[in-house]
Amino acid sequence: MMGDKNYNDIIKLERPVSTKHPPMDRSNRAAQFSPFAALTGHDAAIKETARLTQGKIELDDSEKIILDEKIRVLEELIERKPLVSVTHFVKDMLKEGGTYMYTEGSVCKVDRYRQALVMSEGEIIAVDDIVDIESEVFADLFL
Repeated sequence: MMGDKNYNDIIKLERPVSTKHPPMDRSNRAAQFSPFAALTGHDAAIKETARLTQGKIELDDSEKIILDEKIRVLEELIERKPLVSVTHFVKDMLKEGGTYMYTEGSVCKVDRYRQALVMSEGEIIAVDDIVDIESEVFADLFL
């Protein structure tokens, strides 16, 4: 008969210990049984592909004129550091397109050389990326 079903023939034997190799520590031993990810980075690639971006909106001529007028008013009132809400496009660094951001803050400079608004928090917003600027300073401008 080949051993008992309950392993009675080996259950009381000592565990074999190597005389050539030191015992493995628990963390290395546990690593042997950790799951294997054959497609490392695959989940991240799928999530990146699924992430949606938007195309950049091109303003028509009348919208550009209104935006230019708003920027001119901000430039005139720059010493007051007018509080504004700017809707602008931010290009995606990883794929085609981007997203529209809504930035609130005070404008501390209209940089005509770089064609940008410089916000008091240090953010620089390119005029070409701006879709709209809202502010109380425009209340009487466009009735």
